[in-house]
Amino acid sequence: MDLFEKTLFKKEIYNGNFFTVEKLSVLLPDGNTSTRDIVRHCGAVAIIAVTQDEKILFVEQFRKPVDKVLLEIPAGKLELNEDPLRCAIRELEEETGYTSSDVEFLGKVAMTPGFCDEVMHFYFAKNLNVGVKGGDEDEFINVCEFTLDEVNLMISRGEILDSKTISGIKLFEIMKK
Repeated sequence: MDLFEKTLFKKEIYNGNFFTVEKLSVLLPDGNTSTRDIVRHCGAVAIIAVTQDEKILFVEQFRKPVDKVLLEIPAGKLELNEDPLRCAIRELEEETGYTSSDVEFLGKVAMTPGFCDEVMHFYFAKNLNVGVKGGDEDEFINVCEFTLDEVNLMISRGEILDSKTISGIKLFEIMKK
């Protein structure tokens, strides 16, 4: 069966700072119609940054949608037409205060394809150097370091909930094999 859904009608219902929301009418494979609400997102990057002593850099920050402080790998959204590698290098320094010229692409993941078109590009950074920690004026971040074993234990205990972090760690482990 051909599973493709043809878009019949599209209406933008929200336009925000870094995403829009559209309501679509679609033709289903069986000939019926349905609606889809879709979040359009510019995309993002995430970085697995490993120190000389084999610890992974994490950022700790409050996330209002879940009302929790979360542990996450450094990440950020792409600016319009921004190269993902350049964005990863920028976000690494802004969020952690480290730079690297030794950055490798790990892969990309559709984060929540049931309702959003965001694609996250993952990178691995090593040979870190001290840079200048920056960030957005409304962004408050603590930087932490953990071994891969500690990270996997925190994931298994439900202490790390962030999907980009769990995806990035898995891509990193695959790359290390």
